[in-house]
Amino acid sequence: MPELRWNPLINTWTMVATNRQNRPHLPTNYNPFAPGQGKLPASYDVLAYENDFPTLCLAPNEIKEEASSFFKNKAAYGKCEVILYTDNPAKELYHLSDEHVLKLVELWTERYRELSKNKRIKYIFEFENRGEEVGVTIHHPHGQLYAYSWLPQKIETELTNCKNYFKQNGSNLFADMNAAEKQYKKRIIAENKSFLCYIPYFTDYPFGVFIVSKNLKQNFTEFTLAEKKDLAEMLKKLVAAFDKIYDRKFPYMMCIHQSPVNTPKFKDCASYYSFHIEFYPPLRAKDKIKWYAGSEMGAGAAANPLDVDVCAALLKSKFLQ
Repeated sequence: MPELRWNPLINTWTMVATNRQNRPHLPTNYNPFAPGQGKLPASYDVLAYENDFPTLCLAPNEIKEEASSFFKNKAAYGKCEVILYTDNPAKELYHLSDEHVLKLVELWTERYRELSKNKRIKYIFEFENRGEEVGVTIHHPHGQLYAYSWLPQKIETELTNCKNYFKQNGSNLFADMNAAEKQYKKRIIAENKSFLCYIPYFTDYPFGVFIVSKNLKQNFTEFTLAEKKDLAEMLKKLVAAFDKIYDRKFPYMMCIHQSPVNTPKFKDCASYYSFHIEFYPPLRAKDKIKWYAGSEMGAGAAANPLDVDVCAALLKSKFLQ
């Protein structure tokens, strides 16, 4: 039974979801995301549907609250959805037409808009885990969406630091970061009218790409049609370039960061924040993993084993092919 448990050491909630132990793990005899399987229609382009093994739900089961004055828990309110990119399990993102990937961006937009209407939802997180190295349990191309009833710690830290930067410097941190990377040039992977793609100076993953809104838009609902098309094109080309680096399917975690919803503390974030996508690809060589282990996980002190300037040059060469 899912529930939330409070961690006072780092001031955030931990999701406990024992029901997820039963979800399929790389099944060989069937594809749970195949057209017509389970709840799925006979065919689809892109599709959002409720996760069969949710960590959060809009009608959570009642839980037994802790009797202790020290331990705090509450029902796991929120929403978990699966975002299917195509009904063809053999296709990668870059195999899809520009119009098809635009439909994916529109679906992300629609889900953000719809879920933000629920005043109990505070953050809508759309993401993708690609490859077994980052824990994928179904190979069919898909992402996920978590709608949280609180602001996750990393997002809150990011927003707080951006707000403090604005107070100290009078400028948007993302605007200044974009400008600094453009001036340096060597870590820029690609650019179009709406987005800048680069490996930041500080990233803790060798190929830890950021895609940042050049117009400093806050979330999908603010994008024009032209911006959505530019994002779709950028994503297609980037994933194709990733797969060319080591001539293999390149694993990553793709994390879409955008403005929170129903959160008065950051209602002014348009002044200091920006929509961006962060990639966490764990490969440091074709057959070597950059593990997020002892120092990184235990102390939160990241270490990057490669020079990101070298990584950026390699990735850029593949992007241009």
